[in-house]
Amino acid sequence: MTKVKKEKVSADGEEAAAAGGSERSYQDLIAYLNPIAQPLASKKLSKKLYKCVKKAAKVKNIRRGVKEVQKFINKGEKGIVVLAGDTLPIEVYCHLPVLCEDRNLPYAYIPSKMDLGTSAGTKRPTCVILIKPHEDYQEAYNECLEEVSCLPKPL
Repeated sequence: MTKVKKEKVSADGEEAAAAGGSERSYQDLIAYLNPIAQPLASKKLSKKLYKCVKKAAKVKNIRRGVKEVQKFINKGEKGIVVLAGDTLPIEVYCHLPVLCEDRNLPYAYIPSKMDLGTSAGTKRPTCVILIKPHEDYQEAYNECLEEVSCLPKPL
């Protein structure tokens, strides 16, 4: 058996692969979003958030999963909440945006839970991550914080 060469991937595919290891483009991922996924991060912001999650995971400075994130939001922990827009059923995490707004925490939806889990350093898909601030990646964190805070909140 000989190895078969892979075809060249388009520029969109390469960017998506770099962002979270996915072969699907941003436009393909948007097709699977649930109805409450607002505010949705742009392609560029999604990439920045994936990179910030990756840096935070290296320093073990993230909270992963609905129960853990909810617990630490209630305890008053600060950071950026990143939610996956393709999570079904939405009842699993539909209470978190309200919780974030009550605590004045910035939050944004990204298209893929698989990519979010991959950027956090796990093989499992993850639907919610809280990125805590840390001096090792402060510049990337501040940039993401500013852009996520500027996103329009749903009514």
